[in-house]
Amino acid sequence: MKITDIKVIVVGNPWKNWIFIRLLTDEGIDGLGECTGGLSTKSHEADVLELKSRIIGKDPTNIQGLIDFIRKTLFLDTGGGVVSGIETACWDIVGKKHNAPLYQLLGGKVRERIRVYANGWYQGERQPEAFAKAAKKMVDSGYTALKFDPFGKAYKYMTVEEEDLSINIVAAVRKAVGDKTDIMIEAHDRFNISQAVRLAHRLEPYRPFWFETPVLSDNPEAICEVARRVNIPIIAGERSHDPRKLAKLLSLGALDMVNPEYLGVGGITGLLDCFAIARGFDAYVAPHNAQSPYSTAINVHVGITQPNLLIQECFDDSSVEGLDQVLSGYPRVKDGFIEPTDAPGIGVTLNEEIAKKYPYGDKNFLWMFEDDWEKRRGAR
Repeated sequence: MKITDIKVIVVGNPWKNWIFIRLLTDEGIDGLGECTGGLSTKSHEADVLELKSRIIGKDPTNIQGLIDFIRKTLFLDTGGGVVSGIETACWDIVGKKHNAPLYQLLGGKVRERIRVYANGWYQGERQPEAFAKAAKKMVDSGYTALKFDPFGKAYKYMTVEEEDLSINIVAAVRKAVGDKTDIMIEAHDRFNISQAVRLAHRLEPYRPFWFETPVLSDNPEAICEVARRVNIPIIAGERSHDPRKLAKLLSLGALDMVNPEYLGVGGITGLLDCFAIARGFDAYVAPHNAQSPYSTAINVHVGITQPNLLIQECFDDSSVEGLDQVLSGYPRVKDGFIEPTDAPGIGVTLNEEIAKKYPYGDKNFLWMFEDDWEKRRGAR
């Protein structure tokens, strides 16, 4: 089998442009991949197309060899989401070729379903009442865990008034969802060590499942300093765009849970490396997943095979109305849990004709250090 072409399809989600690739082969089997870049769309699209001449004619079923070739082409760069997108498209092809779902190719299930936490559900005013109402709606729909960022546009420092409002939002959500629902507090790298420690102490009465990336993700020593000084779990790792960086973070001995992003660490193979590294440190993995439902499917296929999976992030039930018509076949959350489908490969289909109704937008982004980013209006 040989790759004959690669296509890039951009789907304009109003708060994040999704980037999909399609690998075509001479046997008529195509593979779908995703390389959504958060705040980078055009550059990722160009990176994919620039690699096109290098991968035409290569065998997509030799996944390890192809990815090693691409990384050497990039002068030993990990390639980020672009390489991950190509890698996952290859896995999709292999699954279709052998008529097997991805999770079977990875060794089969260690559990029947995966617990999910919802994200993206808070899309209104930054007020306790609005957050509480939205949280109650998600719990009523079956979710048993919710993640949210109550800190507005904070960066490094918060006024007393802003800090009080943030804590009041958390208190309102806890009251609305009760004691049996887990809440995760997202900080988006906002704070310095002293601010993060003070906030963590104020959050303790509301029993967060974790406090996520309270300080800069590229400063593992600072992350661990916070973890040692507080009494609630700290999680980090989504921006460790190489499994070796995740190993360094865990080697400092302060964390027992990490959240790598498969698009950053090298796709499915890279995510498997992260699970293995975490096992070596007796740590759990809760994969970061803020992309499309296709990425949810990838994470579910991988997570169902891993004994040290903790929980899975999911935005799918809070996505923009109509976008679920672009993708079909992805797994759905039911009563707070999710499981992979048995369709060959990843099992997700992209409708390119419907995708044309959702073009790229230069305002389809979240600017998380500006007022009202929580409303997720983007280009709307």
